[in-house]
Amino acid sequence: MADVAAVVAELEAAADPARLPGMARVGIRTGRALGVSVPDVRRISRRHRADHELALGLWQTGIHEARLLAPMVADPGRASDGLLDAWVADLDSWDVCDGLCSSLLGRMPQRWELVDRYAAREAGFERRAGFALLATLAVHDKAAGDDAFRARLPLIEGAAPDPRNEVRKGVNWALRQIGKRNAALHADAIACAERILAAGPRSARWVASDALRELRARAPAP
Repeated sequence: MADVAAVVAELEAAADPARLPGMARVGIRTGRALGVSVPDVRRISRRHRADHELALGLWQTGIHEARLLAPMVADPGRASDGLLDAWVADLDSWDVCDGLCSSLLGRMPQRWELVDRYAAREAGFERRAGFALLATLAVHDKAAGDDAFRARLPLIEGAAPDPRNEVRKGVNWALRQIGKRNAALHADAIACAERILAAGPRSARWVASDALRELRARAPAP
């Protein structure tokens, strides 16, 4: 196991505090951020792959970039459901949420169960995790069949009226990525968006109209 303090020192050496205002402008919580770019976090992660004890220690620091790094170096084989739930419950920024989904949750054997679990949560970033994970799987889970995505369109319709920015943007992202996966799901996603647009309140209409704008402009090949 690498020393947590030493890896935090690596992050501090790569930090540029001048980045913090730009991070804040895009909605990233910067209260405990250093100002390290995501490419630099990834560069550091390559030296510490599958160091699960390091991942646990990094997350416990509460430092923003350490929490970006932790799921990159975590070992999925040692990540219990309890650990995943604890990390998801700690989320307070969209980029850490999305990074946790892409770097760790999307690699778990129970990833589809995790979509359903977190999409049903009440807390905003926990709920976002369900939809960010669904979007991640739409891009990266090449073995998943279309029915796995179709079965979760009702989750999107159910969460579309949620007015919280972190939730509605996650829902919109999932809908768009499902629709871009292939021609059949493109038609299903458009139909889903049209139902949301017809029935939903203002926040839901944004989710639908923004997705429709992109999906209608970029239909996938048959």
